[in-house]
Amino acid sequence: MKPETVLVTGGAGFIGSHTCVELLEAGNDVVVIDDYSNSHPSALDRVREITGKSFAVYEVDLRDRAGLSAVFEAHPIDSVIHFAAKKAVGESTQIPLEYFDINIGGTTNLIRTMHQHEVTRLVFSSSCSIYGDSSAAPLSEADPANPTNPYALSKWMCEQVLSQACVYIPELSVIALRYFNPIGAHPTGRLGEDPLGVPNNVMPYLSQIAVGRLTELSVFGDDYPTPDGTAIRDYIHVVDVADAHRVALEHLDDRDGFRVFNLGTGSGVSVLELVAAFSKACGKEIPHRIAGRRLGDVASLIADAANIDREWGWRTRRDLADMCRDAWNFQRQNPEGYPV
Repeated sequence: MKPETVLVTGGAGFIGSHTCVELLEAGNDVVVIDDYSNSHPSALDRVREITGKSFAVYEVDLRDRAGLSAVFEAHPIDSVIHFAAKKAVGESTQIPLEYFDINIGGTTNLIRTMHQHEVTRLVFSSSCSIYGDSSAAPLSEADPANPTNPYALSKWMCEQVLSQACVYIPELSVIALRYFNPIGAHPTGRLGEDPLGVPNNVMPYLSQIAVGRLTELSVFGDDYPTPDGTAIRDYIHVVDVADAHRVALEHLDDRDGFRVFNLGTGSGVSVLELVAAFSKACGKEIPHRIAGRRLGDVASLIADAANIDREWGWRTRRDLADMCRDAWNFQRQNPEGYPV
């Protein structure tokens, strides 16, 4: 595939920054949009350091129509990878309207601006949370959506907007990647997950306990119908997720319209199993206590990722030990996170 100019929304974030590395190393030009509401500009400095390549960066809120349009006018954008969104299940139950405004409003404005500038190729960052509290295990793309929290609902609604846009704008080609639980870090230790404030996701919380920034992990629920009573998730290495976005770009021209693919390993890991694996990786026991269930959580989410393998020959290459090792390597090298 010939090199492209790829706009990456949320490119300074955890998955966005790793995807920028993959795109640049594959020879593409990258343009980043980020408002830094939950990310660090210094992550993009690390991307430049790892790749030895420069790229344009704009501090823009996706809901800013004029600001977004100016980026499209300044660069010959070929494709867009859309990460920018709020993403914490628990937080979304507390500020649902903000999730709808940012996630749905930002996506709608992006696809509108793309259409105005005749850009027709989009890879959308979706989520396994769309499936909700399903009894199916593993979950395939054909299983029904049943979102149980505002975050999941916002992702599902974005998919509906994009699907309908493809019906009425037939030249559009959109691939939604529903990934399960990205963790880990770049193997160099220069890029990783460093959310602003107290982490909402389990892996950065474990990492910050290990370096002494936090004291113990609250395990939300031990009475789920799972072998050890704690919630089960399908964890996937962030570098595998980033690689899948690069590969998705190569398949946007396979056909027009809206398509969905799961990204996962197909293996479930409970919260307590993850705590044990990370404890082994960092060489110390991670203090934890059982707390009540968290509103919006579900018992188990495991991917059936056969479809992406069948159509593209793509599959994950890294296991849980790799994820824990790399996440710890990033936190150990950056005990206070990215420099401010």
